[in-house]
Amino acid sequence: MKQTNKLTQIIGWLLFVFAIGFFCLQMGYFFIHAKFQAEYIDNRIFYIINILCVICVALAILLLLKTTKRWKQIGAGVVVIFIIVNGVLLVKSNQQIKNITSISPDFKHVLSIKEDTESGEAVYYRSYFDILARPKEKLPYKTDGDYKVKWLANDVAAVTYKAADNSIHQFIGTYGYRGNGISYYYVGAEMHGRYQGDNAEVINNTEGITVTENGKTELFDWDHIQQFGTLAIVLMKDDHAAWTIALDENFEMYSDASIPPSGNIVLYKATMEKNEPVTLRRIADNKSNE
Repeated sequence: MKQTNKLTQIIGWLLFVFAIGFFCLQMGYFFIHAKFQAEYIDNRIFYIINILCVICVALAILLLLKTTKRWKQIGAGVVVIFIIVNGVLLVKSNQQIKNITSISPDFKHVLSIKEDTESGEAVYYRSYFDILARPKEKLPYKTDGDYKVKWLANDVAAVTYKAADNSIHQFIGTYGYRGNGISYYYVGAEMHGRYQGDNAEVINNTEGITVTENGKTELFDWDHIQQFGTLAIVLMKDDHAAWTIALDENFEMYSDASIPPSGNIVLYKATMEKNEPVTLRRIADNKSNE
């Protein structure tokens, strides 16, 4: 019996400590938000922490203090009302600001985009400490609210979305680099050569980048190639995104221009339909090397 009471008290105090931790987290958030304009990476986190804090407090009181049945009922009612209010605010908040949040396969990076559902404007947020984020850049086109997120590597996330005029676009979140990471480089220039994979081929030469899929070939000149970070490019056609090419995690480049790059690239088609990226292996410098 004594062991049971002791265990109950330990659990109660742990819950109380968790409640204090959640409360301090919220107070810290208010300070950081006011001073550094940082936000939770997903706005819904604010209301979830509120709910967790109150649940921990309620359970801690229940385990640590002896209360009458009436006070338990009153306390339970207050907790339920608080949870319902925060749940309603959570839903309402997400209706005003739609949160598009995705965690990388290795759980090291978080993609965050917040869209004003009324205006259709969407902003990409850069994550800090996994839970906080600051606005980095606005997506160039107003969206219709439909997004598709696909991680092409542990540090490359492709966001495909439809603009208000029904055109398809891609925004790429990048969170790393290839090489030594000291200097900026152009992805298109570094991945020169010929790459092949399942029913797909990419040839990168002075004319531009040629993509062949299932026998259909398209050439994208350098004026229609947009770079994101130092890991990916988007190939444009008629002001629409057509393909994304990302440097795979095993891709290596060298400061000595006489040494060709090695490793794979990832080819991903811009479509709102369900599709998977294709990994292409480098086989030659260019088509003439066959």
